[in-house]
Amino acid sequence: MLRPVDPGGPVTTTPTAPRSFRERLDGFFEITGRGSTVGTEVRGGLVTFVAMAYIVILNPIILSGSADVEGGELGFGQVAAVTALTAGVMTILFGLIARLPFAFAAGLGINSFLAVSVVGQVTWAEAMGLVVINGLIIVLLAATGLRAMIFNAVPIQLKIAITVGIGLFIAFIGFVDAGFVRSTGAGSPPVGLGIEGSVATVPTAVFVISLLLTGVLVARKIKGALLIGIVASTIIAIIAEAVFKVGASAGGENPGGWNLSVPTLPTQIVGLPDLSLLGQVSFGGFERIGALAALMLVFTLVFTNFFDAMGTMTGLSKEAGVADAKGDFPRLRSALIVEGVGAVAGGASSSSSSTVFIESGAGIGEGARTGLANIVTGGLFLLAMFFTPLTQIVPSEVAAAALVIVGALMMSQIKDIVWTEFSVALPVFLTVVVMPLTYSIANGIGAGFIAWVVIRSLSGKAREISPLLWIVAAGFLVFFARGPIEMALGVAS
Repeated sequence: MLRPVDPGGPVTTTPTAPRSFRERLDGFFEITGRGSTVGTEVRGGLVTFVAMAYIVILNPIILSGSADVEGGELGFGQVAAVTALTAGVMTILFGLIARLPFAFAAGLGINSFLAVSVVGQVTWAEAMGLVVINGLIIVLLAATGLRAMIFNAVPIQLKIAITVGIGLFIAFIGFVDAGFVRSTGAGSPPVGLGIEGSVATVPTAVFVISLLLTGVLVARKIKGALLIGIVASTIIAIIAEAVFKVGASAGGENPGGWNLSVPTLPTQIVGLPDLSLLGQVSFGGFERIGALAALMLVFTLVFTNFFDAMGTMTGLSKEAGVADAKGDFPRLRSALIVEGVGAVAGGASSSSSSTVFIESGAGIGEGARTGLANIVTGGLFLLAMFFTPLTQIVPSEVAAAALVIVGALMMSQIKDIVWTEFSVALPVFLTVVVMPLTYSIANGIGAGFIAWVVIRSLSGKAREISPLLWIVAAGFLVFFARGPIEMALGVAS
């Protein structure tokens, strides 16, 4: 940049001092502009990783536990390695392109669907081929702007409801992961408090201590409250396990045990990752089960992936304070395209569709506001490939407490909902409660969309409803009725 020194005489120039790396970093990620700091972003990225690290263990448990139609299985270590790799790469990519603190990992809804419903009909490679096709469809919808148009067609009251519903869903996940809420195995009540009404187990006690400790830190506005709570509670958990020797729950055989990982210091720290699953994809599923059956599976994957991600992004953007009055956020189209790429990457790596994780709210609750936090989270996931044993130190009961705290923070958005108009209140209510009760963000969104177009239109407000919302609501009707539709079409379930 040139700057005149003396306007009345000969023009001389002096070079402007080059910007420092810190200034360029700030400008690229808009750190100061969003009211954050580099330290806050680093801390937020670390907290998000800690809250999500369980996926490196849980995803292999889900995927490696099911044999496909030919009896083939995925190796636990292989899935753990590609899960960490894909999460790291996609989280960093999203941070650089969308510049938002939304971390990526294998979506729990889709990986369970693959393990339970899909691989009984096709091989694992063919199942991952369907995931890749699902991702390509989502990328196409995002690149053409249709996905953004659908996003923009959602009324602000439903967007707020999605945020609140996700908050309640996150909290419910935390309570279940901690064993504070458990299935009773009976028709009524379906869930109950702890074991036969008691929460007097060591892991659940650690969860309660972690919840209260972190809650006090957040209430006192201590910087790094979530991170301090997680670290302190993990130390307490390690001591508790050393004293009481609780052990793992072992799939329910030891109901008083730790849920996913036992908090003990690892005997091995470093190990080379096995990435042999990369590229193990086949598109032979259409030939094996027929085009119609394969398309129904892809339809289910697209609907689940599409609306889970949309709902999660809506909630996280509002929680991070980057959403505008309509609920939209910066670089929306780019964000939606990258999310679709995550599905492609997850299928190509055999780790299942990689998508935005609601646990990113933990880092946002810690103050993360930009994509720099994603660089930290993604880098830690890449390191986790080599340090998988370390990811097992933090028990899910401790991470669960952080999720409940984040859920409480997100629930605060409920104050902006117009409860006085019942044509708004009922669809919003259904959106909020169906998410945790069915353990699905997509189900909550679908219930809310359908209720919105039916109730609002029959209340004399049909002209206020976007035509796209009608189309999406009709699509959800098909989605919810896909079982009978498959039976009528003769498609195997």
